[in-house]
Amino acid sequence: MKLITRDTDYAIRAISYIASTKKKMVSARDLVEVLKIPRPFLRKILQRLNRAGLLKSYKGQGGGFALEVPPQRISLMRLMNVFQGPFRLNECFFKKKRCPNLKRCRLKRRIERIERFIVKELKAIDMGCLLK
Repeated sequence: MKLITRDTDYAIRAISYIASTKKKMVSARDLVEVLKIPRPFLRKILQRLNRAGLLKSYKGQGGGFALEVPPQRISLMRLMNVFQGPFRLNECFFKKKRCPNLKRCRLKRRIERIERFIVKELKAIDMGCLLK
């Protein structure tokens, strides 16, 4: 099981680089060269970050990408939600059907407690702290 997927990893690297550069905007070409991320993957990542409201894209000659929000307001959990969906360690075997053991299931309660702890910790990691 991977906690952070390739797409989330690429997003972390792209946002960290954009936040750390002195430029107002960073071109996709610069990101490809510096981060060594294949252009098709990077394009997809940047588009999703733009749709999520984390990046602003500027088209045309001299265009590029800039952060839409400060890096301190972009948590690792937020990026994981964009690229991986809601964080779940486990799904009930019964999925959408009502579990006959729901009220007594000790495993479910313990796993949910672990999930809450992990989510809290992932929310505490922001892209700003990665720049220090």
